[in-house]
Amino acid sequence: MSLIAHLEGELTAAMKARDDERRNALRLILSSLRAAEKELQRSLTDDESLQVLQRERKKRVEAAEAFRSAGRDEQADGEEQAQAEERELAVLEEFMPEPLSEDELERIVDDAIAENGATSMGDLGRVMADVMPQVAGRADGSAVSQLVREKLA
Repeated sequence: MSLIAHLEGELTAAMKARDDERRNALRLILSSLRAAEKELQRSLTDDESLQVLQRERKKRVEAAEAFRSAGRDEQADGEEQAQAEERELAVLEEFMPEPLSEDELERIVDDAIAENGATSMGDLGRVMADVMPQVAGRADGSAVSQLVREKLA
């Protein structure tokens, strides 16, 4: 079953349960996936669907941070908006793969460094090119980059 079909089933269930927050979050996710399909003019592969979910996840995290860092006079409204973004994020993360633990991520990075014979920051690109496909959707790219930089420094 495709991710879109699964999400549509979840949307129907949320509508029947009259769960407005979940319904709205699922509609936003489905909208993003359908827009990506329309742009590509074909059905999305699992990897492409995952990339769309990752983009949406990043948007929600950044929006929540932005609302929280708003000025003092807008703080109450900003906090409310941040919580709304986090609730959407929680729904979104239900459909993403289980994140890697720090130990698993570190093992993958160590293996990639050994395989590439990386010894300096000049090898960063090769290591990242090896690591990212292995951790797609299961680890944040900036966290992976940070770890690789620490290991190569």
